[in-house]
Amino acid sequence: MTLIMLFSVAPTLVFASSYDINIPTGAASPDAPYFWQNEKSGLATGDIDILIDDTVAWKNADTTVHTVTSGTPSDGPDGIFGNTDFLNPGQTYQFTFDKKGQYPYYCVIHPWMTGIVSVTDGYKIIPDVGQTIGDGNAVFDVEYRFNRALSLTLVDEKQKLLTFEILGHSQYDDSTLKIRLPADLIDGPFVIIVDGEKITDYEHSKDNDLNTISISIPEDSKLLTIIGTFIVPEFGATSIVILAIAIMCIIMVRQKSIFQLNFLTR
Repeated sequence: MTLIMLFSVAPTLVFASSYDINIPTGAASPDAPYFWQNEKSGLATGDIDILIDDTVAWKNADTTVHTVTSGTPSDGPDGIFGNTDFLNPGQTYQFTFDKKGQYPYYCVIHPWMTGIVSVTDGYKIIPDVGQTIGDGNAVFDVEYRFNRALSLTLVDEKQKLLTFEILGHSQYDDSTLKIRLPADLIDGPFVIIVDGEKITDYEHSKDNDLNTISISIPEDSKLLTIIGTFIVPEFGATSIVILAIAIMCIIMVRQKSIFQLNFLTR
């Protein structure tokens, strides 16, 4: 099959969000039933999970002053965000998180008020891709970020392709799939096919042997196929070593047999 590969570069789409954490009335008391109102999860906790470039806004709905201070009561402020300045009733402090990590914070006036901002890049993992081909020892994690779920259904080393089933319903409006493919698993240039139709409007970049592909997936799509020019070889590293040792043994046995035969015929 002859494939004509067409490539175009689309601008990178960034969708950041802002989330509120309210400090409720009475939070200044250590006996208060809760100290935060997390509007993202609906839970009465100061812990929140967000993505890189998201913003958290702390709003003081209490009748007394508080602080939003990065750090812990035991170690003190670490200066990453917030400060020890008073957050007066009705005021808001907000911060945009641009790096992954765990960011604890607390109120220096009321140190029993603690929380953690957990910042991730939002990627889900499909583990052990490649274990069904070759000797099964060359396996990789495929990471993706999408408003639906992906399930790997086929790894075809002959056709050099990966096929994913697209599952579930959209969890948010952004329909852009960003998928990370190790070059040792599959390498480009790539052809992208969604429900039998070739997609030419996508972005591909490669950094440190990791391919990142961004594709706008039509709503209600069912299948995604990524075709490359290389896929994990049929024989993994372990098989190659075993094969090499076997060949060396065969050569040594053959040479020994020839030597013995020559010795006997003399």
